[in-house]
Amino acid sequence: MSHGGGGKAIVAALGANLAIAAAKVVGFFVTGSSSMLAEAVHSFADSGNQVLLLVGGRRAARDADDRHPFGYGRERYFYSFVVALVLFSLGSLFALYEGVDKVRHPHHLETPEVAIGILLFAILAESFSFRTAVSEALPLKGSISWAKYIRHSKSPELPVVLLEDFAALIGLVLALLGVTLTLVVDDPVWDGIGTLSIGLLLGFVAIVLAVEMKGLLIGEAASKESVEAIRSALADGSSVQRVIHLKTMHLGPDELLVAAKLAFPPGLSLPEVARGIDEAEARVRAVEPLARQMYLEPDLDRGGTP
Repeated sequence: MSHGGGGKAIVAALGANLAIAAAKVVGFFVTGSSSMLAEAVHSFADSGNQVLLLVGGRRAARDADDRHPFGYGRERYFYSFVVALVLFSLGSLFALYEGVDKVRHPHHLETPEVAIGILLFAILAESFSFRTAVSEALPLKGSISWAKYIRHSKSPELPVVLLEDFAALIGLVLALLGVTLTLVVDDPVWDGIGTLSIGLLLGFVAIVLAVEMKGLLIGEAASKESVEAIRSALADGSSVQRVIHLKTMHLGPDELLVAAKLAFPPGLSLPEVARGIDEAEARVRAVEPLARQMYLEPDLDRGGTP
């Protein structure tokens, strides 16, 4: 699977969210809708999230140094994990608080047609952002499902933007539903229920993101397909008889660490072993270009794993 950073999708989402957040703030002051306020906070939080993703991508591009000899690739995972925390703390918790307060102390909306107009504008803008993210993710997703793509992608940015935009669209529909029901049944409690629903939705998305980013942050192996390709490339049947054991770990979305113990025939000279290792490294890089860091240990085949 390709590991694109989704820069176009991030910039599109940032522009859309800033415009939407400004419109929602105006809508809240005009209408007094708690759903509108919750959605405004959600959009501002999303804007901050996109800035964090851009910062993470820039910091991850730094060269390796003595303090971080394997580079800074995991900065992208760290900032994506922070995004999940921001989405939960600023988005979900605030919406839940506002929803409970509005259910307990409901008040009628002022000029609700303004709220509906702003929400419709926000849905259009968010749809553009979501469409951009989907278009950028489609070539990377391939034939697998969207759930598997988000679950197994080693690049955090596009899955984060996809989930954020999807949650934002659903949240806008919930806000629109809450405002509409408030008007239809003349009961402002529905605005509070809509706000609570937005908070629960954002909390669920934040938990999913946090779990996925935690796995990447602490270190995940390459995909099963990649591991099998690397294993096959290492053992050529002549200089390398078999792979005794193999371990892989993503140092970042675009860099893979490969460590293996290889069984060599007895009686080879040191130059022959060194040449066999060099050839094995070249074969691995041909099938998996992300394997930039490799540590291959030669050993004798003793018929088992030590």
